[in-house]
Formats: sequence, C-alpha cells, structure tokens
Amino acid sequence: MRKVLVLGGTGWLGHEIARQAVADGADVTCLARGSEGGAPEGATLVAADRTRPGAYDEVVGVDHEWDEVVELATPPDLVEGALDALAASARHWTLISSVSVYARDDEPGADESAELVAVDERPDPDDAAPDLYAQQKAWAERASAARLGDRLLVVRPSLVVGPGDPSDRFGHRPARMLRGGRVLVPATEGRWAQLIDVADLAAWVVLAGRERLLGAFTAAGEPAPLAEVLEEARVAAGTDPELVPVDDAWLLERDVRWWAGPRSLPLWLPLEASGFARRSTAAFRAAGGTTRPLAETTARVRDDELARGVDRPRRAGLSPDEEAALLQELAR
Repeated sequence: MRKVLVLGGTGWLGHEIARQAVADGADVTCLARGSEGGAPEGATLVAADRTRPGAYDEVVGVDHEWDEVVELATPPDLVEGALDALAASARHWTLISSVSVYARDDEPGADESAELVAVDERPDPDDAAPDLYAQQKAWAERASAARLGDRLLVVRPSLVVGPGDPSDRFGHRPARMLRGGRVLVPATEGRWAQLIDVADLAAWVVLAGRERLLGAFTAAGEPAPLAEVLEEARVAAGTDPELVPVDDAWLLERDVRWWAGPRSLPLWLPLEASGFARRSTAAFRAAGGTTRPLAETTARVRDDELARGVDRPRRAGLSPDEEAALLQELAR
C-alpha cells in the first residue's frame, strides 16, 4: 500500500488532499498540530508542532519511508525543517506553491516557464513586504529543488475556492448575492478570474503523487470573465440582486481595497494585472488535471455559505455597513 505523509491534513486544502488520498487507497498519515480539526476518517493523525524540536520524530526512521510527502507550508523554517527531517526518506515530494510566485501579472497565457519573483536571500517572516507570501513560496521552491532534485513536484494553484474556504475571497460573492438588494461591484470590462475547486485540486495532487509527476505545474481552471463569475453568483443566489458597478478611481479614493482582506471587493484586480487570472493551463490539462464547471463550484459554495451563515463575520469583503455607506454616497 502506498504510504503518504501530508504535512498538515487537518486544515482546509490539506484535509481534502488527505481525504482523497485515503479514498485512493493510500495509507495516509497527517502531521499537524490538529488545532484546525482532526484528520479525515481513515487517516492517522500525528499531533506535532512543527516549530518545536522533535516535531518529526514519529515519522522518521527505518519504519517510515514515504512514497509521497505533501508539503503545504509557506514559512521558510517549516519548509526547511521538513526537508532536513524527511528528504532522505521520501520517494516523491509534492510542494504546494502558488501562482503568486510568477514575477509578472501582465502576460495573459503565460506558462510555467515564466519568470519567478526574485529572492536573493531567505525571506524574513517578520518582514512587512507586500510580496512576502510570493517570496516565501519562491524560496520554498528553491530550497525544495536543491534538496530533492528529480523527486520534486511543484504545484502552483490559482485561487483555490470551494466549501469551507477560510479566506472568504470567493465565498463572499454568492453570500453577498444571497442577501439581495443593491450590490456594489467593480467595473468588469477587461477583468478575469481564474479559480480551481479545492476538490479538483486535491484530486490532481493525489493523482500526480501516485504517478510521481515531476516539475512545476500551474493548477487552475480556465480563465473566466469577472462578469461571468458575478453572474453565476447572482443566478446561484436566486435573489435577483441589483448590481451597481463602480469605476476603479472612485473605489480607490474611498479606500476600497483590491482582491481580498477587510474593506475589499474580492476578486477585483487592477486592469494591468489581468494576466494573473489568465495563465495557461495546458501542462496541467495534459497531466490529467480536470476542473468542474464554474456553475457547479458556485452552487457548492452557495450551499456552504448557507450552512455556515451568510451574515457571519468575514475575512474579506466590505461589511454590510461599509457597503451601505458607499451605496448611499453613490445615490446622492
């Protein structure tokens, strides 16, 4: 039986990877603190804090040779610590990276050969640089390649969405439509979104590990116009909200923020960054990657939002009061 070690496995994406690996017939172990929840049914949880000495003691040694290790971490100390402990005992290693590692966002159709962000030295986790996440992921790729050579698969997902997403970047959209009324949205002309359902990403990670695929892959769905994404959210909600598009300058003048986080319009990006959401998926498709229709993912997220509570506090988007104030100002 194939032995898989997921470094994580109790959080969102890691849990789905571990769950699908179990369903694929693997003997799955999850090394995690367990603070986000338990391992999926059928997997073994080894509870450990990877920032502490001895964190890997229970998964190293002659009795622990791994057919596959899946690394989801970003901080350099976690990535390097896992490599130090486990690189020698892993036949294949999958690093979950991100499309954020690409240096340019203005090249629609760019593939895996595109230039990566420059990282001349080990990123400082306490640095407040806006591209710290990208730098850390790029460093993780570099460090992993140096230690693993031809045993490494690098997965660079686009925006991962689906039920249970803790970021609210996509879920905010169907949730907001479910509340109905007038909905503030950015001008959509020339704007795109590129998503991948968490279940589709996990399925391919499991497949790629089983097949021991190597190299780097952009794992993403096909680019969709932002207008289509908003329309799917509106249709899924079934509340017939009125969309109120506003131009960039007006929003920026009022401190409405790009993409994600508090006081943001999720999925909204500068026009000059349209290549971020229009990357080539040819290599991913050729390697067996498949993605479900946008409407299906949107319906899954709508159901999840209803179950979790449409009016719950969120990590992304305008609050109801913030949006109401902006809409009132527009109406003057």
